[in-house]
Amino acid sequence: MSDYSSRALLERLISFATVSRDSNLELIAFIQQYLTGLGVESELFYNAERTKANLFATIGPRDRGGIVLSGHTDVVPTDGQKWTVDPFKLTERDGRLYGRGSADMKGYIASVLAAVPGFLRRSLNTPVHIAFSYDEEVGCVGVRPMLAELQKRAHAPRLCLIGEPTELKPVLGHKGKLAMRCHVKGAACHSAYAPYGVNAIQYAARMINRLEEIGESLAQPEHHDARFDPPFSTVQTGVIKGGRALNIVPAECEFDFEVRAMPGFDAYSVANRLQDYVDDELLPRMRSVQPDTDIQVTPLNAYPALATSNDSDAARLLAMLTGSDAFGTVAFGTEGGLFVEAGIPTVVCGPGSMDQGHKPDEFLSVEQLARCDAMLERLGEHLEHAG
Repeated sequence: MSDYSSRALLERLISFATVSRDSNLELIAFIQQYLTGLGVESELFYNAERTKANLFATIGPRDRGGIVLSGHTDVVPTDGQKWTVDPFKLTERDGRLYGRGSADMKGYIASVLAAVPGFLRRSLNTPVHIAFSYDEEVGCVGVRPMLAELQKRAHAPRLCLIGEPTELKPVLGHKGKLAMRCHVKGAACHSAYAPYGVNAIQYAARMINRLEEIGESLAQPEHHDARFDPPFSTVQTGVIKGGRALNIVPAECEFDFEVRAMPGFDAYSVANRLQDYVDDELLPRMRSVQPDTDIQVTPLNAYPALATSNDSDAARLLAMLTGSDAFGTVAFGTEGGLFVEAGIPTVVCGPGSMDQGHKPDEFLSVEQLARCDAMLERLGEHLEHAG
């Protein structure tokens, strides 16, 4: 394409309906072709089914680690949302760019791609790495095989800047997440003989009540950290299903819960406390009525918290790029903790606001996109002189 502006690139990116349940390969092919046209080689890391891929590319010297510009290519669904514009066609109105993923986070990806020609014109002393992943929205799943490969390389990246929407404010931390599924196998019978059955819904309810009690204990003042909102780890049940008819004691019930964990807090300790309650109290009661009843608690997905130090090289770079050392945190999660686990210090800063993400008529302001372009221009200037 002849127009390398971030606005034009965002228009193309929005047109790919890369909902997490679907493939992102058409978008990845577009990005790879765009980079190839600029003389930049890239490599792909596929999922097992080869229906999705991460993309990784390097601009500048390859004999040293550089700065990763990381973003996810998947977006959340639009099902059931009332949009006033086509969610997969960029619409500009009153200084806003509307479309699914405009804020979360194709605006940042567009800005990174628009910055590539500028990076190429400079004699970078420190390289820029581009890392675009799949399936972030369903538990930071896709980036993991790419990070596993990067860890094996002689010159791993030095730092990572994830461009999730922070209104371009510098962010050093967020909570981690653990998602779990609980399946209760009871014993059915006619509701007229309810005491002779094992009501799976009622036992699930007991588990949910115990999770609420655990959550209340985590909210006590001694666990607070004022950098976060809310300032403590949280537990919540988000999905439940069970039962077939009112006159049948339900034999099955399933629910999902999540833990949003402060840095330093072991989210699995919540699951362990719940499992202890199941083993010590619930299963004995259930099996005294019907021996083959059971409760299974299994993980769905998890990612770690992010807590980058204020005096780290990554924080200093971010302060230089944003012109601010008023470091903050965000309530939502990112792939940042996974980069840190791979040995790559990470910060978060990108255009737009998560207040717009996941909503109908999601938008990114033209002003925010332009400011992100300027930030990446400053990054290129810095890396031209940084050793």
